[in-house]
Amino acid sequence: MSERSNAAVNAWESLFRAQVTVLRELNREFPSGEISFNEYDVLFNLTRQDGRRLRIRDLSRHLLLTQPSVSRMVDRLVTKGLVTKESDPGDGRGTFVCLTEAGFALFRRVAVSHAASIDRHVGTALDTGELRQLNQLTERIRASVESRAGSKRAQTE
Repeated sequence: MSERSNAAVNAWESLFRAQVTVLRELNREFPSGEISFNEYDVLFNLTRQDGRRLRIRDLSRHLLLTQPSVSRMVDRLVTKGLVTKESDPGDGRGTFVCLTEAGFALFRRVAVSHAASIDRHVGTALDTGELRQLNQLTERIRASVESRAGSKRAQTE
């Protein structure tokens, strides 16, 4: 294995282990009895979209869950009144997941405590400059992987 490959594997292992460690603590401290950590992640992703809505297939790309698991979770969130499902007017086969006002209000309440937990476990380990640098580095990795994956998908279509 080349020095660069070895460094890449070591960096990935370190990043992955840090993520697992932090996620365990965030799950343990998650502040809501009303929704699960994964349900919160759905609400979080919807808040970041124009109109607070996203097609189910696109939502699945943001989550570490299979499409059937995402569909079941969305159905639970619909039952709780936190999201609605709407047909895509441009494509009758597609379904939008839309954040309700109740869902947005719950997200905001939970986000305050959750952000404090994130700050406690990530923010105290690094200074502000290092946090910005970490954000830039992880965004570069994500963009690179998505670019290569998009190229591979285009070649197979």
